Amino acid sequence: MTSDKYEIISELAKRRGFFWPSYEIYGGLSGFVTLGPLGSLLKRRIEDKFRSIFVNPLGILEIESSVIMPARVFEASGHVDHFKEPMVKCGDCGRRFRGDHLLQENVGLSDTETEKLNLQDLFDLINENKIGCPNCGGEFNESKNFLTMFTTTIGPYSESIGYGRPEAAQGIFVEFKRLYEYAREKLPFGAVQIGHALRNEISPRQGPIRLREFTIIDLEFFLDPKKDQCPILNTVEREPLRLIPAERKRGGDQESIEITVRTALDKGYIKAEWLAFFIALSKRFLVELGISNDKQRFIEKLEWERAHYSTQGYDQEVWLDRWGWVELSGHNYRADYDLKCHMESSGVDMRVFAADEERIIIDDLIVKPVMSKIGPLFKENASEIVNQLSKVDPRDLVQSFKDNGSYKLESFEILPEYVEIVSVPVEKTGRRFIPHVIEPSFGSDRLVYATLEHSLKMKEGRTVLSLPRDISPIQLSVFPLVSKDGLPEKAEKIRQILVGEDFIVEYDESGSIGRRYARANEIGIPLNITVDYETLENETVTLRDRDSWKQIRIEIKNLPALLEDYFKYKTDFEDLRDKD
Repeated sequence: MTSDKYEIISELAKRRGFFWPSYEIYGGLSGFVTLGPLGSLLKRRIEDKFRSIFVNPLGILEIESSVIMPARVFEASGHVDHFKEPMVKCGDCGRRFRGDHLLQENVGLSDTETEKLNLQDLFDLINENKIGCPNCGGEFNESKNFLTMFTTTIGPYSESIGYGRPEAAQGIFVEFKRLYEYAREKLPFGAVQIGHALRNEISPRQGPIRLREFTIIDLEFFLDPKKDQCPILNTVEREPLRLIPAERKRGGDQESIEITVRTALDKGYIKAEWLAFFIALSKRFLVELGISNDKQRFIEKLEWERAHYSTQGYDQEVWLDRWGWVELSGHNYRADYDLKCHMESSGVDMRVFAADEERIIIDDLIVKPVMSKIGPLFKENASEIVNQLSKVDPRDLVQSFKDNGSYKLESFEILPEYVEIVSVPVEKTGRRFIPHVIEPSFGSDRLVYATLEHSLKMKEGRTVLSLPRDISPIQLSVFPLVSKDGLPEKAEKIRQILVGEDFIVEYDESGSIGRRYARANEIGIPLNITVDYETLENETVTLRDRDSWKQIRIEIKNLPALLEDYFKYKTDFEDLRDKD
């Protein structure tokens, strides 16, 4: 049997319905996978776990924006100029590959080393090391930087260019003003998107680790750079982190150091409290997915490695059997880069106002009714309309005129020519500024694969997926000991009771009870319920633990309450024994 965990997981995933290559009936297409019934459930549970750790406690706003976006968005954000990868082409078969990946796989260069190379240097190194085409062994005769965003046209006019979003962040930035209003114009606040993204990868060859279509989790946390202290830092400041700061990387040291969040901030390894907070939260998140602290680390990006929008960035990496350290999440201080870019490109003011001791002059809007229009048109209602207009927010008028061509004022329709909206200088105590942004970003599909690999165990020659109980795709299995004597009917009634309590339950009566236990272990079902002849006598069932294989008897009437506590980690299997 192979010892390569990727091969074991891939074979298991296909056979049991976690994931498999897409379009297999047409020969497959690299960079695309299909999540099966169990994979879809597992991914959903992981994303819900993310929400329980990041979104709900912090009151993060969750939105959904479109996958296709107009070109102006990514021209403004800098993606069109920067979202490119080095590509080389084989002179014999014509296949194209990532040049930096070829050097990493064949020469052993690190990401840091290949990031420093320009396109020509990279091409020269491939030739010097006589690296041949992985497909046919031929020589590479061409190199170019390849834009890895999918391009399309919007509507029937070819000049209306659109891109498939390579990240979900820009959908948040372009909607910042509305989100800020929804957040009652208070900082800090965060917004998150969990949705599909597209990257036209040159030569993806890592299964679910590198995909052309994938699910991304982008969280953008907006804050005042003059008030950037994290008031809840005390909840994580003693959390130990395994870090590789930039200063160690520059010295050629790739060994991580283990320090607390507080020490990392005091030493300047992490420059912002909120960035440190989200890094600590991300470490806890992966631990709850079953990835231990010693199998994850945070490595700082050097200046030439960072994304164009980042002023400081750490990658959260986990150890995977085939590929070594692999990035699962990125944590970047994006400063005011994105909002500033969209403000300059769109002409829409992305600044916010903060009340403090600084006195400034700002432009405010007021509504002036044009009486020469309103008087003759509305006659005896004119004074009432003027009174109501005085209570309307001028920005609402401007937006309604833009969207609808008019404004509905109770039973009256106000046209733009009925009012004059003028800007007047007003002295206020406070300042205007563009908020800064902290971004944690996760690859949901990578989380699924890493969770599967780190849960893989062997027990007495059998495969067991020891998934954390609250993210296991199927929570319970119900087995009749044999398929006769009324046991299947009783087992089905118990299944219906548990399904009615919102548990995800599998019923199985095929094969021996041992084989059914083995199948349940292999797909990570935490608890198995066996209905036997004793069940018919005293209304009890056997409860079997996936990891220890221990068994206890439980009364059927007590199952829903006990199981609810078990899956919420309020009790464990040994405690259930005590209540037997």
